[in-house]
Amino acid sequence: MVKTNMYYEDNRDLAHDIQEIKVELLGIAMKFLTDSGVFSKNGVDYGSRVLLENFNPENAKTLLDVGCGYGTLGLTLAKKYDLAVTMVDVNSRALDLCRQNADRNAVSIDEIKISDIYDTVSGKYDAIISNPPIRAGKSVVHGILEGSFEHLNDAGTLTIVIQKKQGAPSAQKKMEEVFGNCIVIAKDKGYFILRSYKK
Repeated sequence: MVKTNMYYEDNRDLAHDIQEIKVELLGIAMKFLTDSGVFSKNGVDYGSRVLLENFNPENAKTLLDVGCGYGTLGLTLAKKYDLAVTMVDVNSRALDLCRQNADRNAVSIDEIKISDIYDTVSGKYDAIISNPPIRAGKSVVHGILEGSFEHLNDAGTLTIVIQKKQGAPSAQKKMEEVFGNCIVIAKDKGYFILRSYKK
């Protein structure tokens, strides 16, 4: 089997290329260690920035970050809104970085653990967020959308970022099927922020 350097796989034996990113997100100075084999290793991607800027915690106290990578979304939101955050990813290297980044940013996280979508997730949350791994394929992206429903508390929200050209209309339709509703809360340079409420 050919080894690939894809962030949505768990390739533990890639050569390391660790670097530090310093960035301001939601008015907070954040610093992240990144490495080869993780998503957006050279800088925080635009889609994540758009999601952060348009995330509304409302009355949420608990948050699940699905496909958390090295921690951009979950760590920033935990620090900004004092949320109890659980972070999951299939990529163990990304999770190792996420743990280090939690320490580097003095963020207390409830749990950071490996999970193939929701495989190891048992609780329910007030909010779920995801910058889904588009390159992993439609079945994975839609698995994140479909599986979120049972892991949300009543009145909980699913918020995702996805580019129009990479399947935003399809994702919107799927979220409408699963939740009975889906709102486009922002559009920015081709990125859509989609939100559904569990009624």
